[in-house]
Amino acid sequence: MLVVIRGAGDLATGAALRLWRAGLRVVMTDLPQPTAIRRTVAFSTAIPCGETKVEDVTARRAETPAQALELLEDGVIPVLADPEAACVPALRPAALVDAILAKRNLGTKITDAPVVVGVGPGFTAGADCHAVVETMRGHYLGRVLYEGSAQPNTGIPGLIGGFAGERVLRAPADGAFHPLLDIGAQVKLGDVAAEVGGVPMACTLDGVLRGILPEGTRVRKGMKAGDIDPRCKMEHCYCASDKALAVGGGVLEAVLRLSKTLNHAK
Repeated sequence: MLVVIRGAGDLATGAALRLWRAGLRVVMTDLPQPTAIRRTVAFSTAIPCGETKVEDVTARRAETPAQALELLEDGVIPVLADPEAACVPALRPAALVDAILAKRNLGTKITDAPVVVGVGPGFTAGADCHAVVETMRGHYLGRVLYEGSAQPNTGIPGLIGGFAGERVLRAPADGAFHPLLDIGAQVKLGDVAAEVGGVPMACTLDGVLRGILPEGTRVRKGMKAGDIDPRCKMEHCYCASDKALAVGGGVLEAVLRLSKTLNHAK
């Protein structure tokens, strides 16, 4: 079974890991210049770098849908710089997963594939997709909805180590992003992690810098640009999060269940 995942950030990568390890073939798409914060656990990193590895799975940039199919034969996940998922008609996947996490639907339709799964807010099962996976931390994280919508975005990150909004570093100005620290750095409250046009982006608490945008990314003031983990576990920077794997488990359930139902109906 071939599944195309729109988006290749850390949550989409959690879904890809679950699907891939369950024996499904996966092709991913993202922006030509990805904006994932947690770059060490995002398959989108394969677009600028050519190849990346998350845990035990390798992803490699593909230039065309045909090359993506060739890379699958090599045992790696292909990632296309294709934000509109224009590759879908050529690949004809059994399932399409929209894991862009834009908090709204950017164009995915229920007719795009036999099975269409939306991840997070912005999708309604039965309208623009067949199932929705909940992404809000809490009791319902990773749950699959076959009717209705995920909980609306609150704009407040979930609690990790007792901290919520303080974990997120935001761009201090419009312009080109210039990181001064790299992922994995131990930081203290007030440390300058990056700057934009000379304006500093200061750390908001003590911890480990779990994510930060790459050099030269064009940012808007207030845009999410970094992430601090107050638990100070260096290894957390280099493996998929509990949230990513919970969401990925929901995606795997939805794809397998809906595909089985579809096959029984034939």
